[in-house]
Amino acid sequence: MDLPLKNRPDLRAHALLLGDRLDLRAFKIADCLATTPLTMGVGAEGGIAVLFRYGVVVLFGVDDADEARFVDTLKPLLTNPYPMPEIEELEIHCGRSAIGVQSGAVSLDDVTLEKLQIIADALSKNLVLTLYEKKVAGEFDKIEPLAQELATDGKVSADSRKLLSKIGRMLLIQHRMVGRAEIGDRPETLWDFPHLEGLYAGLEDEYELKERQSALDRKLGLISDTAQTLADVWDNKQLHRLEWYVIGLILFEIVISLYELADKFLR
Repeated sequence: MDLPLKNRPDLRAHALLLGDRLDLRAFKIADCLATTPLTMGVGAEGGIAVLFRYGVVVLFGVDDADEARFVDTLKPLLTNPYPMPEIEELEIHCGRSAIGVQSGAVSLDDVTLEKLQIIADALSKNLVLTLYEKKVAGEFDKIEPLAQELATDGKVSADSRKLLSKIGRMLLIQHRMVGRAEIGDRPETLWDFPHLEGLYAGLEDEYELKERQSALDRKLGLISDTAQTLADVWDNKQLHRLEWYVIGLILFEIVISLYELADKFLR
């Protein structure tokens, strides 16, 4: 496909993670340049937007005014929009002799729709990882004092509901990374254009997508296991307390029975 962007020597890719989910069903296929991923023209200068259902839009060659107007049109389609979106930028140099990624910039021999889709896929996954890395770091900060309390005092002050809530949040992050963003999967564009494997591999290395996903998976597992252990300790504590209540009730009934027997004998 011949693109107006083809004639530009340099492009700016601007990626935004706007919310938890973006409803792409509102867009008509006839108005799109491609559907996997959804790609459409933006602005009068021939800019392009690539949209992902996990809340990311990546814009190529779109000026600030057109970008602001386009993002406004997306707001009604967002689930849980973020007050401050995650943002990533990338410089694209066109008309180079070889395709490659170096020093935070991409060099292309020419601009094609499929190459922009590959770049958009890598940028979108980088944004999702950045967001969840921040969330997981926050959970680490919250759960560390609880583990320290268990190690020092042998008890847990938080209740099981809060701990199970932490486990739920970790499972939700894993679901979004695997089910929605499909961070570990290759872009669908590569199935039709396998010669662009090198471009994606360069971007994957530049943003360390595999390494960061593996590290995030390990942290998610550690937090979930820790929270589950703490929840089990809390439940056992409650169970022991309940057992003492039952023993107390049994002793109370025995005392009452002895009192009644003694009363009968005294009569």
